[in-house]
Amino acid sequence: MSTEAGTLRVRIQLPLDAFELNVDWTPTSSTVAIVGPSGSGKSSLLRVLAGLEPSAWGIVRVNGATWLDTGAGVHVPAWERRVGWVPQEALLFPHLSVRENLSYTGPEPSEVDEISELLSVSGLLDRRPRFLSGGERQRVALGRALLSKPKLLLLDEPFSALDRPLRLEIATAVREYAESTETPVVLVSHDEADAELLADQSWTLVAGRLSETSG
Repeated sequence: MSTEAGTLRVRIQLPLDAFELNVDWTPTSSTVAIVGPSGSGKSSLLRVLAGLEPSAWGIVRVNGATWLDTGAGVHVPAWERRVGWVPQEALLFPHLSVRENLSYTGPEPSEVDEISELLSVSGLLDRRPRFLSGGERQRVALGRALLSKPKLLLLDEPFSALDRPLRLEIATAVREYAESTETPVVLVSHDEADAELLADQSWTLVAGRLSETSG
């Protein structure tokens, strides 16, 4: 991946909300947090970035590539954006083991082992999702997203089912992994502590309005 500075430019309109977000990142400063109350539109914004919000119109540009420009008739489909998306509900394949879920995008077995160790799920590799706790499912979904080698990683309340000590451990691991692979991250959460744990830049979203958090 390029070591040049990256950008995220979003100006979109949804039926109820309008958003404008302009972010510049570098390989070692590439995690953006968007914090706001439930219902403020955080998940909708991630869905727009992932290409999963057909009602959105406007412009989305990531690192110079245009993913959405309704005025110009451009709409890059979700499967071509190479986005790693971890929604609030960990959508694991129920008929596959943890190892098979992690291996779904074709990583090397050694990469699966590395991520399993990083996210503390090494002891769960032979289990099916129904035998996992909510926090374990979140970590497996996060690992699968990381192993897809995404151009952009989108995290929707990714630590909500983790206790505070484990939240700190996993957030630190994700941050270090994202920095080592130069993967930009957009995190949304209602919890400002998540932003403090993971993000280099923080924005607040309230009633459809985005504002950069000072400090």
